[in-house]
Amino acid sequence: MTKENTTAKTKFSSYQILVIVLLALTQFSVVLDFMVMSPLGDILMKSMELTTKQFGFAVSVYAFSAGISGLLTAGFADRFDRKKLLLFFYIGFILGTLFCGLTTSYPMLITARIMTGLFGGVIGSISMAIVADLFPIEERGRVVGFMMMGFGASQVLGIPISLYIANIWGWQSPFLMIVGLALIIWLFIVFKLQPITKHLEIKSERNAFAHLFHTIAQRKYRIGFLSTALLSIGGFMMMPWGSAFAINNLHVTPQQLPIMFMVGGVSSLIVMPLIGSLSDKIDKFKLFALASVWMIIVVLIYTHLTPVPFGIILLMNVVMMIGIMSRMTPSMALSSALPQPQDRGAYMSINSSVQQIAGGVAAAVGGMIVIQKDKFSPIEHYDTLGFVIVGISCMSIYLIYRVSKLVKSPN
Repeated sequence: MTKENTTAKTKFSSYQILVIVLLALTQFSVVLDFMVMSPLGDILMKSMELTTKQFGFAVSVYAFSAGISGLLTAGFADRFDRKKLLLFFYIGFILGTLFCGLTTSYPMLITARIMTGLFGGVIGSISMAIVADLFPIEERGRVVGFMMMGFGASQVLGIPISLYIANIWGWQSPFLMIVGLALIIWLFIVFKLQPITKHLEIKSERNAFAHLFHTIAQRKYRIGFLSTALLSIGGFMMMPWGSAFAINNLHVTPQQLPIMFMVGGVSSLIVMPLIGSLSDKIDKFKLFALASVWMIIVVLIYTHLTPVPFGIILLMNVVMMIGIMSRMTPSMALSSALPQPQDRGAYMSINSSVQQIAGGVAAAVGGMIVIQKDKFSPIEHYDTLGFVIVGISCMSIYLIYRVSKLVKSPN
């Protein structure tokens, strides 16, 4: 595409802007539901007397159930109006989150997280399928960048507010807050989002399971799935222990913790649109590789930190967030360009499942690597997680290179 054509497509229509906003808000609520487990980790482990392994399992069961759900729905994902699919899974997510807010014991928490994962884990893949249906690859980086602002917003607004009300009304209260917000978003989707059915015009004679296996059988799709798995493992392995490491190892106070997450979130809100726009102007793989090297350096430093001034901890979180976010946007944009339109829903569902299952494995393994002797002791072996993440990140660079070559290939 020429430079002139690229410039001509920089303005979105009012409806496209509405779609981006609705999907970003949907992502905000789903991401917040998952992300809030990390900052609540220290409170949860202390209030429920949980070990690192038990907490790691509580995080991973969401991912495992989300992955299973994605695989089960993959074969059907391209056979329905994407709006109806989004509404169905989003209301299920709301009910699961409500159950989390009513939880009073560890077994109830595990059950609630499984239910939430079964529905919430599919929403991201449906949203990405909608983006791929409505926006060309030349504009997709910007769109993904704006959608990923939901990740930053969850840290700027959602997590600090969640921690604040958790300190007043208990750790269950943030989930009830998410339920109220998600219900409002669900109603807006009902009345504002138009049906998305263009993919249904491409007729397929395969049944749902044949469509699933046909998608998995495609070699180039499998390369995309593997790259997603490695990206997910790197993120999930470190994230669940963030608040416990900050409080028990870096001596961040509970009052400073919301500030730490908020500053990291503000940085991502600023960076995401810039990275999204940049990924539409330069080679997406080069951007990903540069961001990966950046992240590797920061992770090695951060996981070896000892108590330092709070300002240094804030700075480290900002630069680490920049590296993480700068990897996500180009990799997601490249991955969304792999499937054919008639396979897009199935591919996105399987891709989401792979992401969630890999993340579940990473959280569970991370819970076995790190050790906390008692609920006030420092987290041990966090530096080991850093070395593991570095190795996985190096493999991710190679796989995203393969994905980039496949996207550029005319066949």
